[in-house]
Amino acid sequence: MESPVGSGSLRGDISFWADRTPVHEAARRGEILQLQQLIESGACVNAVTYDSITPLHEASLRGQTQCVKLLLAAGAQVDARNIDGSTPLCDACASGSIECVKVLLSHGAKVNPPLYTASPLHEACMNGSSECVQLLIDVGANLEAHDCHFGTPLHVACAREHLDCVKLLLKAGANVNAAKLHETALHHAAKVKNVDLVEMLIEFGGNIYARDNRGKKPSDYTWSSSPTAKCFEYYEKTPLSLSQLCRVTVRKAAGQRALEKIAKLNIPQRLIQYLSYN
Repeated sequence: MESPVGSGSLRGDISFWADRTPVHEAARRGEILQLQQLIESGACVNAVTYDSITPLHEASLRGQTQCVKLLLAAGAQVDARNIDGSTPLCDACASGSIECVKVLLSHGAKVNPPLYTASPLHEACMNGSSECVQLLIDVGANLEAHDCHFGTPLHVACAREHLDCVKLLLKAGANVNAAKLHETALHHAAKVKNVDLVEMLIEFGGNIYARDNRGKKPSDYTWSSSPTAKCFEYYEKTPLSLSQLCRVTVRKAAGQRALEKIAKLNIPQRLIQYLSYN
């Protein structure tokens, strides 16, 4: 049964509630010729299911780049939101499809949609696609976007132990001590017992004494005599060197887009490399 959605955001197409449509199925399966025939016969590319999923969501979530291109060319709403608030760009990042991400961005998809849920950068960090994370950073993704469940993208990358993504975020200027209910990325690293992750976060200025909403430090989530516990013990007894402290302080002052700002400083190239963690 057709009825206007009433959002007024679907480029003039009359959208309707449906369980699924042939356009959704073709987009999901990557059936390019079938999708093209449906579009040419006048099928609505902005049809939504009960949970507000559009064919573009389906194609993006499954990395069907050619279908994404066809749908966008036919007037698909690039920033349509499903019932969870996710846009096709969020879904493309969740799939790790860098080509889909590029196509959506080239058609004006918002890298920082006003969401209360996971942003495209959160999804890329959850997926562990470092190439996707770097692309989003390059086009201005908000490194401190906050999701009520996950916290910042850095929280997500640490919880999933995606070290490449963590390093990209930190080098770009993500706040290493950003808190979700007072819980920092170091708390996540301690909980997953990842020594390499703990060392990386501390090197970028992670506060080993930060306490979460339960009053616990990161080290409180480690087993006695475990490698992660010994790592925290070492840093409690051995503070960062003066040069490291200076690096952390300068980068903190630089904030988001730290790499871009540091590269423009009128200082020796060797210092720029040190500040950039190269």
